[in-house]
Amino acid sequence: MGLEILTDDSLLPFRHGFFTRLGGASSGIYHGLNCGFGSDDQANCVTINRARVADALLLAPENLLSVHQIHSADVLHVTGPLDKPLPQADAMVTATPGLAISALSADCQPVLFADPDAKVIGAAHAGSKGALGGVLQATIDAMETLGATRENISAVIGPCISQRAYEVGEEFAEDFIQEDPGNSRFFANGLEGKYQFDLPGFGLHTLRSAGVKQARWVGHCTYSDPTRFYSWRRACHNNEGDYGRLIASIRI
Repeated sequence: MGLEILTDDSLLPFRHGFFTRLGGASSGIYHGLNCGFGSDDQANCVTINRARVADALLLAPENLLSVHQIHSADVLHVTGPLDKPLPQADAMVTATPGLAISALSADCQPVLFADPDAKVIGAAHAGSKGALGGVLQATIDAMETLGATRENISAVIGPCISQRAYEVGEEFAEDFIQEDPGNSRFFANGLEGKYQFDLPGFGLHTLRSAGVKQARWVGHCTYSDPTRFYSWRRACHNNEGDYGRLIASIRI
């Protein structure tokens, strides 16, 4: 089975993709295209999977870049392959041709950014903590330091957990509402005092409030489609012990 790559016209002309788990070399609970060295999957399988992604993007595997994600608002400006241990951050920006910058995810939002006029791109990993902490705004700011303008930036949120699958507690909701009472719009009442959080809705609101040209979500829920997507929350509910990581990448 070949790779399945979700794309969005608003990110053109840059080669990019939100890769599903289809078409990979991993097996067991990681079955498919697990691209996360942070998982307990066999390293050689992850290496093969990432090489397949790099090939789809028409570049060498060492130029498919990702960072050690920590749910922060830290953004890294990259100009070449990264040394190990990988730097800690949750977003990257570049204006260097021949590099693909990536976000790994398994329910969190992978967000790809593009300014075709300035030839500047960005990639961010935005879970609830990172999104609330400002990683999306920080990525836009970092792109502007390379010559991009937010009025020309398109941002696309890839597959992530949807509101119907994202049950959270009262304290979680309070953190968002204390930041901005208007954030209550992203919470719906759930069962037994719980709430359902609209992560992509919050991401879209954040991006649009930041003034980007356009912001979109691809509309796929990672939790609800185990054939195509990894999900940390689903893995927890199934007592699987670990989970694979999806990759979203964009290159100049």
